[in-house]
Amino acid sequence: MKLLITGTTGYIAKRLALQLLEDDHELVCCVRDMNRIPDEIEEHPKCSFIKIDFLNPEPNKIPQDIDAAYYLIHSMSTGSEDFEDLERQCALNFKNLVETTNCKQVIYLSGIVNDNSLSKHLKSRLQVEQTLKSKVYGLTTFRAGIIVGSGSASFEIIRDIVEKLPFMVTPKWLNTKTQPIGIRDVLAYLAGALGQKPLYDRSYDIFGPEILTYKELLLQFAEVRGLKRYIYTLPVLTPKLSSYWLYFVTSTSFQLAQALVDSMKVEVIGRASDINEYINVQPMTYKTAVELAFQRIQQNSVISSWKDAVSSGVFKDQLSKHIELPQFGCFKDVRSREIIDENFTIDRIWSIGGRNGWYSFNGLWRLRGYVDKLFGGVGLRRGRTHDTYLEPGDPLDFWRVLFADKEEKRLLLFAEMKLPGEAWLEFKIVKNKLFQRAVFRPKGVWGRLYWYMVLPFHAFVFKGMLNALIEPK
Repeated sequence: MKLLITGTTGYIAKRLALQLLEDDHELVCCVRDMNRIPDEIEEHPKCSFIKIDFLNPEPNKIPQDIDAAYYLIHSMSTGSEDFEDLERQCALNFKNLVETTNCKQVIYLSGIVNDNSLSKHLKSRLQVEQTLKSKVYGLTTFRAGIIVGSGSASFEIIRDIVEKLPFMVTPKWLNTKTQPIGIRDVLAYLAGALGQKPLYDRSYDIFGPEILTYKELLLQFAEVRGLKRYIYTLPVLTPKLSSYWLYFVTSTSFQLAQALVDSMKVEVIGRASDINEYINVQPMTYKTAVELAFQRIQQNSVISSWKDAVSSGVFKDQLSKHIELPQFGCFKDVRSREIIDENFTIDRIWSIGGRNGWYSFNGLWRLRGYVDKLFGGVGLRRGRTHDTYLEPGDPLDFWRVLFADKEEKRLLLFAEMKLPGEAWLEFKIVKNKLFQRAVFRPKGVWGRLYWYMVLPFHAFVFKGMLNALIEPK
């Protein structure tokens, strides 16, 4: 079948695309930025890509001969106040375009919406489902709660909490019940629904076999990791304080923390259905999903992460608009050195950040991360998706990868920390010499003051980093 996939760079779609290619389907992948095509599928002979923004789509952009489409666009981490209107408009534009094609089925991944009191984001998911319904094609909706898998927002946030805090005083919403499901089971449902006419114009809750509280999720995660954890819940903690608690303890952005707290007050319990008569999936337990996730991590084969989404940082537009270093109105710190071993230097550049650190004065980098968190930024806790591999769009501590090409011997990062301006960091090898450029475009007087405040630290931080990229200590 010829399939259209939206949200190609997102957590679910990236993995689903690989599954569908294994099943021998032909894919048309929608991307907002052609520089962010995932490496895993970019050169695949059965993949093609179209540049499209469903908030402002061009007519006749989607091929006419598609058989089915996946709608996998969500904006849970956006800071926009009118995200509900944006999601509805995005879904409406998608529907209008797809209705002009030969598409017979649209498959949508939503959230479980059985509670009487829904969060804003769950209400928005339900609104999107209503918007996508059509008389031209059949809509199949799968509603999931917490999705557990390497790189998922839920998994990484639980991991942050459990591995960093032996003793926890937590908000009361940890007693809320939920029904988690493993990422492999989600993909099995999404792929298995293709072309099944009995599933047209129907919605199904998909969930694991256990009903657990969020507190039990933390404690079972700790058991899998061989850790002893003590959790005490406070009877009163306002949503805002809960959001700050989650924000400072984990790698999530404050916007996502607010959305999660809002959603975690709602019980997410699935309703039984006849879905297994059509798709034979026996969902795994929560502990099994956690164990499989760590197998992926230990093999350094995490395919996608929630932090890959541009909305988890500060970008409001396409990465490609920032890919060239600005020349005017900027402050620059440019350093260079002859390299000794090109392969060694390239490997060091591609391994920078995350667990590997920044090779020089890591304490100062960590301090800068803490300061960023205090001012509402992303801090250093996002780390990186892979220890030795980078591609455009990847998070890298408080940077975002704009360009990464080993053949061109160039890595370009854009700062997502809170700054009175914009900042880039580039590593490039030219004629056996490594050039390291830090460029800052200030915004107003505060931007200029900021540059001169941090300038004294550049002398040893950037010099030390350059030296460490040339020769081993």
